[in-house]
Amino acid sequence: MPKKITLLTLQTFSTTGGIQKMTRTLAHSLTEVAARNKWSFRLWSVYDKNEDIMPQYLPAKNFKGFGVKRWSFTIQSLKLAVTGDVIILSHINMAAIGLIIKLINPKCKVWLIAHGIEVWRHLSFIKMKLLKYCDKVICVSSFTKQEMIRWHRTDADKCYVLNNAVDSLMKLPDNFIKPQYLLDRYKLNKDQLVLFTLTRLAATEQYKGYEQVIKVIDKLKLTFPTIKYILSGQYDDVEETRIKHLIKKHQVEDLVILTGFITEAEISDHFLLADLFTLPSKKEGFGIVFIEALACGLPVVCGNVDGSLDAIKNGELGKAVNPDDLEELEHTLAEYLKNPLDMNKRKHLQQQCLHYFNEDNYINKLQELLLDE
Repeated sequence: MPKKITLLTLQTFSTTGGIQKMTRTLAHSLTEVAARNKWSFRLWSVYDKNEDIMPQYLPAKNFKGFGVKRWSFTIQSLKLAVTGDVIILSHINMAAIGLIIKLINPKCKVWLIAHGIEVWRHLSFIKMKLLKYCDKVICVSSFTKQEMIRWHRTDADKCYVLNNAVDSLMKLPDNFIKPQYLLDRYKLNKDQLVLFTLTRLAATEQYKGYEQVIKVIDKLKLTFPTIKYILSGQYDDVEETRIKHLIKKHQVEDLVILTGFITEAEISDHFLLADLFTLPSKKEGFGIVFIEALACGLPVVCGNVDGSLDAIKNGELGKAVNPDDLEELEHTLAEYLKNPLDMNKRKHLQQQCLHYFNEDNYINKLQELLLDE
């Protein structure tokens, strides 16, 4: 009997973030797996509307957006217990739906995607019950798997590590020349060294580590007089105030460029503009932004206490530092900046990244997991 697979998500197309990007690639990959095996696949989203779909990821006929109609989403999702073979929950916040589906029809396979901080904490009774009764927990990194076991004593045999993949639809560079329009926009010249960070800048998420870069950039200027630090990402009012206070406190107004939100279309070009990407975070479940940077040939410095290590293949593709050690961070950034990668080395780094994190590998691993059901 053909498998009927449904991916239930909170939000996929109407906003941008690590989980949303991962879910788009997952949907695109599941569409391919279903086509290969003549299975059916559909994606349902609580908060997206039908018109939000990005049809490059899956056909519109396979997508349904409920537009914040949570009760409708819940009721229709529960009906899947009767007809569905595999139900994949993109977030633990849908635990109640998954648990009820499992109780109605124990033969229906329920998977949970475990990303990062949402499961690295004490969980409610319902969420813990889901972990007990679900069939697979798909962890985006080895660190997240370890945390699932450490925090919740989740059965290790049901936890599978499936690293995120570079979006096959992402624009990747063939050459590694700094885009002139961005040099003009930020009043830079092509010989200036540029540090780059791209992340969500939220007052509730003060663990990303960009404040550590702000603290060391002035010292780096002593060795690299023309250095600039481009800090990009959408920020809320509270975090904007905090960041600007830090910049003023450390007297680096002339070194830090706050860009705010940048569009998907410009992300690759910002990676080309930079000489080094850094995000010494403490709580990355994996860090899709790291493999996006690497796929653009940009070296990466990340933190060494979370899932970031998976994204740099435990040091093969980049360097991990103690996020709280400013001296180590400064030294590591300086070592990279002393010898920026030339075009050939950037191309090699890109190829290394895509060898590990390409979507074909991701699709094959997904297929193996589904055939195991």
